[in-house]
Amino acid sequence: MKIRVYKSAAPAVRSTINGTPTVLFFGDCMRLIGRMPDNSVDLTITSPNYCMGKEYETSRSVEDFIAAHKVILPEIVRITKEGGSICWQVGYHVRSRCVYPLDYAVFSILADIEGIVLRNRVIWTFGHGMHGFARFSGRHETVLWFTKGSDYHFDLDAVRVPQKYPGKRHFRGPHKGEFSGNPKGKNPGDVWEIPNVKGSHTEKLDHPCQFPVGLADRFVRALCPQDGIVFDPHMGTSSTGVGAIINGRRFLGAEINEKYETIAHSRLLKAYDGTVPVRPADRPLYVPSAGDSVARRPKHFATEEAQA
Repeated sequence: MKIRVYKSAAPAVRSTINGTPTVLFFGDCMRLIGRMPDNSVDLTITSPNYCMGKEYETSRSVEDFIAAHKVILPEIVRITKEGGSICWQVGYHVRSRCVYPLDYAVFSILADIEGIVLRNRVIWTFGHGMHGFARFSGRHETVLWFTKGSDYHFDLDAVRVPQKYPGKRHFRGPHKGEFSGNPKGKNPGDVWEIPNVKGSHTEKLDHPCQFPVGLADRFVRALCPQDGIVFDPHMGTSSTGVGAIINGRRFLGAEINEKYETIAHSRLLKAYDGTVPVRPADRPLYVPSAGDSVARRPKHFATEEAQA
């Protein structure tokens, strides 16, 4: 499978989207978006810069985050099809121990655009990360799911998960005694516990802030039709692209960092040939047994507790 890669001079996108399953653009995403036709994308999934001074960022200002989103979000709405979806994954901007919830900024901008409706504020929670010392450790981020218009694509059956109590029965009413669960599974809800990509995670690549493929995968299956186009303007190493390809959708991504774009290209080729490492979102979390070394309490813990 050949993946088309374009450098900073973007071509007219209409012909490449319709003729090629996957197109990557190396350069400023706004140069690409500016040439994309209205109503051309079924689903956008992305995680933008938080402007906190990461290796791929040039700003530490939440004001810069807001200013950039006032430019890009109206354009994302323009290129989204009627009935299409926008999923914007963000966390917190932290400065001087003060946190600013970036989803507030995203919502405030999109809420002012006619026809854009917030459908869910999905909480992505994970058990591990940097430990806080002056506040509680951050263990979640959010994905805001917006739709363009009221008649939108949503395939719940594609993302159902096993019930916790599949043998539960109705205890009263006309269906008393019958099984109460849906045989296809239950709605996954709006709190998703998916391990973040750190350390020995099977998806870990040379990027400090990857989000897991499982996060994108669930949105792709639920919100993008089978022949649809998934777009990520801040592609990074392209977890969104992997989620699109393994589910048979077309993908268009942009990335301004050459190192990450190179990684993404290689990763998406592996997605096409079925060799890309992915941790499914529905895989149960690892729970150590009492005999595992990581579950045994070190002897010096008791000593330090006694001293406290």
